Amino acid sequence: MTLRIACFGDSLTRAQFSVDYLDLLERRHPPGDVRLARFGANGDFAHNLLQRLDAVVTNPPDVITVLIGTNDARASLADYPVDQAVKRKQLPERPSAGWFQQCLGAVVARLRAETDATIGLLSLPVLGQQLDGAAAQASQAYSRMVAEVAATDEVAYLPLHERQTEELRRADPPPIPYREVTPAAAVGVLLQHAVLRRSLDAIARRRGLVLTTDHIHQNSRGAALVAEVIDAGLLTRST
Repeated sequence: MTLRIACFGDSLTRAQFSVDYLDLLERRHPPGDVRLARFGANGDFAHNLLQRLDAVVTNPPDVITVLIGTNDARASLADYPVDQAVKRKQLPERPSAGWFQQCLGAVVARLRAETDATIGLLSLPVLGQQLDGAAAQASQAYSRMVAEVAATDEVAYLPLHERQTEELRRADPPPIPYREVTPAAAVGVLLQHAVLRRSLDAIARRRGLVLTTDHIHQNSRGAALVAEVIDAGLLTRST
């Protein structure tokens, strides 16, 4: 029997600027064993994802994964353009930690009430690669909130942040300071990839980045860890 999986998230799940973890996840299984549906939207906050659940509750899958919070965590950093994000994503209030946790809890509550799917919440990928830096610390703090929601609502917690932290400690990368990604910088990566035919991994290597192309979006190594924690935490016991 084919296991139907719906993956919710932001640009990391949409995979225009990141290596596609859905593709890597599918490759971990024999052909036909899993069927993946993508529900990723660039720039989404937890509030935005909460507005998009109709697409999955009308035809519930067997498994639902949620990878959200990177933009909420970025909005807590000093150099993030919060006002622009509020306008662009039509947020009813300024992002905050408490609002993130509230919205994520509402996501889980609706999915539990209106589907019978197995639900897994992923902690955030590490922002940047300086584990003692403000960006990485923010992604860790928001990951703790994900863990709290998962425990409170009794759904699976998938420790992506912890797994990526282990990988970065093992790699001992150069201490490259975190830089917030501007729209122009994101388009620049896309152009390098699509026009100059540089792989996302080559772009990451040129910048000295271990898991990402730009401190946020995942290269093959980072995306493989997303697939790994989903597989280990949900699919090995569902198939």
